[in-house]
Amino acid sequence: MQPEWNAYRFEELSNDLLYEILAVRQEVFVVEQTCYYLDADGKDQEAWHVVGTVDGRVAAYTRVLDRGVSYADYASIGRVLTAPFARGAGLGRPLMEYSRQVLVRAFGEREIKISAQAHLQNFYASLGYVGIGDVYDEDGIPHRAMLYDPAYHASIFHL
Repeated sequence: MQPEWNAYRFEELSNDLLYEILAVRQEVFVVEQTCYYLDADGKDQEAWHVVGTVDGRVAAYTRVLDRGVSYADYASIGRVLTAPFARGAGLGRPLMEYSRQVLVRAFGEREIKISAQAHLQNFYASLGYVGIGDVYDEDGIPHRAMLYDPAYHASIFHL
């Protein structure tokens, strides 16, 4: 499964694509994970929306935000999902890598903070994120804050 990757500002999303994004976010986060929260939180208008489509369907998605929107001092990548029909196809890594590229192009190199589901810490660590603080409950699911520091990674690869 080879998705087509694109990134859109809110105003660039067609009505149909926005509807599909919101529908798959609700399918995964509200229905599947039984997390009852307001998904339309006012941040979508400030975001870059990273979308991987397969046969015209949203297969993978993230919402990329600059610092000051979700976290005062950090940019963020959130609402990370793979649609049920696309799971097991290895889309998580390219989704997160492309999302970081979009963030850097849009906002410059930044520290990135994510709220990772605790059972996915090893996956995010393999992408360079480091756990900070303790595991906490977010909507009934254990989460851990994780941080990506580009300065740290630059020092590792440019010794």
